[in-house]
Amino acid sequence: METAVYIALGSNLGDRRGNIQQALRILGENAQIRITAESDLVETAAVGGPADSPPYLNAAAGMLTILPPETLLDVLLDVEARLGRVRRTKWEPRIIDLDLLLYGQQAINTPRLQVPHPLMHHRQFVLRPLAQIAPDVVHPTTGQTIAQLLAESPNDLPTRAAAP
Repeated sequence: METAVYIALGSNLGDRRGNIQQALRILGENAQIRITAESDLVETAAVGGPADSPPYLNAAAGMLTILPPETLLDVLLDVEARLGRVRRTKWEPRIIDLDLLLYGQQAINTPRLQVPHPLMHHRQFVLRPLAQIAPDVVHPTTGQTIAQLLAESPNDLPTRAAAP
């Protein structure tokens, strides 16, 4: 049985748009994943990390998958590695960042995986693109829709739609 999942995609190094597009292409080639929605790209200032970090392009994607949550996490990490991401320090600039935001209506808390993503409801750069493709999806622990979470989150990030 397929489960609806949502991921966040971000990039602030190299060809940011190309990195996100390539990640989606690789995910779409996986026979156990079907991409159902892609948001527009949104450019935001980097949050956390070094003060001189370049701005991010952010997006969200909806997918249907038969993969269990931790296997899907492994697929996301593999895509990051294939695109050249090396993890050194938290919140450092990166070629690609793929975060599993929602896995159906499940709440998962293991040493490797927390779903819903524990910070998503505080992050405009996650909520804006996610609300574009899934405004009526309900956050499994807050009980609010993504659109409600976006409306209630502090609008403290300078964001703009990325130029085509």
